[in-house]
Amino acid sequence: MTKYASATEEWQQLQSHASSFRPNLEQLFAEDPHRGERYHIQLSSIFFDYSKQLVNSETLRLLIKLANSVDLNQKIVAMFTGESINVTERRPALHTALRSEAESITANGINVMPGVKSELDRALGFASQVRNGTHRGASNKQISTVINLGIGGSDLGPAMAHKALAPYCSSAIESLFVSNVDPASISDALAGKDPETTLFIVASKSFTTSETMANAQIARDWLVESLGTEAVEKHFVALSTNHGAVSDFGISSRQTFGFWDWVGGRFSISSAIGLSLAIAIGDTAFREFLAGFRMADEHFRSADLDNNIPVLMGLLGIWNINFQGFTSQAIIPYSERLGRFPAFLQQLEMESNGKQVHLDGSAVKESTCGVLWGEPGTNGQHAFFQLLHQGTQVHPVDFIGVARSETDYVESHQVLNANMLAQSRALAFGSKDSNGHQNFSGNRPSSTFVLNQLNPHTLGLLIGLY
Repeated sequence: MTKYASATEEWQQLQSHASSFRPNLEQLFAEDPHRGERYHIQLSSIFFDYSKQLVNSETLRLLIKLANSVDLNQKIVAMFTGESINVTERRPALHTALRSEAESITANGINVMPGVKSELDRALGFASQVRNGTHRGASNKQISTVINLGIGGSDLGPAMAHKALAPYCSSAIESLFVSNVDPASISDALAGKDPETTLFIVASKSFTTSETMANAQIARDWLVESLGTEAVEKHFVALSTNHGAVSDFGISSRQTFGFWDWVGGRFSISSAIGLSLAIAIGDTAFREFLAGFRMADEHFRSADLDNNIPVLMGLLGIWNINFQGFTSQAIIPYSERLGRFPAFLQQLEMESNGKQVHLDGSAVKESTCGVLWGEPGTNGQHAFFQLLHQGTQVHPVDFIGVARSETDYVESHQVLNANMLAQSRALAFGSKDSNGHQNFSGNRPSSTFVLNQLNPHTLGLLIGLY
């Protein structure tokens, strides 16, 4: 029988601890001047600070005990080694294989790594052909516009990463992303474009996703009207496993790139779904992107639970929602280029954990997931920070900052980071004022990530940790 966390003695111990523990951040820092030094982890180019969470050493000890009580370490190993941990669909959740350098990882009795490496090489090879002009359109013109047609993980990941890595993207190729079935979306993308220099990427594992295929049909009709049916083969790429439907659409197997049923859509950016990003940033940068993921994977797999960033993030989330009653979490990147990161995390978190039953079908009585939301700072400070500081409900925050600017405007970047640090401090310690309208109570939890700089490697590392 599966052991559920909420049925363990350790869960009851946490409940008892929560009922007697009245955390006060100002007091916790006063009693432990080195709290900031102790409650942080440096992983390569990312610094993770959780000292402003409403926990003490006893809270953390009990949370680690809870993780051990449900054999978390063994379950981590099971995920990485291809066991069918997705029991409802009877398959592995093996997205980590997509960026692994291992020679052998077995899923359902098959070593998946030769196929993973082969498909990666094929996709990156095609991306290079588009970038260097080897692959051209039907009239022999070089591709200058790439339009990704997908939805959910087939859109959110690539679109987010493309915006984040804008300085690394080719200036010779414009990348656009269409997901909504609202025809205004595809219409706006096609406006003013030249069919002779436009390449479409249709991202749908089943090649039956209604929104994606509706947009793909509009794009196909638009192309055929100008260049004829024969041009489809040169101007369309499929990211799919449904080779029959892809062929019927007119896309050749040479321009069809697949992935596997053990790759969930929300984890798929490191698969062929990242093709549009690979075209934009190139082979070397995309492999650096995967290397960042791999570093996060190796850290998650090998670090002790009490020094493991993803484990601590998950345990702090359980503490905040189930024992503190905080039902949502704000993600605030102090980076305009990470502006789509909150939307990407919404699917990653809420589609993964938005469940109402246990594996055996019995009802879950505890909270499985809060609502994620957010916008970039400093815009958010002028939109909803009033609620974060003075609202009657508490919403934990993840701040994400970048130490070094990728622009020449160093002073503005320093102001940006000063705002992030000031907001984190104000949430934690407040600002006392006898006028209730101007009083900030503080004692509101947050964690802070600081990236040394925003590049392919650190973006992969950040996504991998979440």
